[in-house]
Amino acid sequence: MWPDEFAALLDGAEETELHISPVTQGNSPPEKSVTRKALRARITQQDFEKIWPLAEARYRLGGRLTGKAITLITNNPHYKTWHPSDGGSVEDASDSGHRYTTHYVVVHFLLDDVREPVEA
Repeated sequence: MWPDEFAALLDGAEETELHISPVTQGNSPPEKSVTRKALRARITQQDFEKIWPLAEARYRLGGRLTGKAITLITNNPHYKTWHPSDGGSVEDASDSGHRYTTHYVVVHFLLDDVREPVEA
């Protein structure tokens, strides 16, 4: 299961599709492109560093995404287009007037349906 402490990171995530181009090798005929469902989220750099150890593993979801599972894409060569990328930054000031910058990262999670065997 996806850890409850990181559930809020997926609240603003949007469902999207990844269109993966085929890899051609030598004289073999070209393969068809593959489409995968995914979640795209913009999260803080600090949160990304916390979930980095969860990368490349599959986690089941609860809440609005019950019945789904996600896998954080980080450095898989097949998905290099969707590796974490710069999500910009926001300048702000605390109540005390101290200025700070929050850096963001755009991440993609592969999104799959979870199929459970059912006893008849």
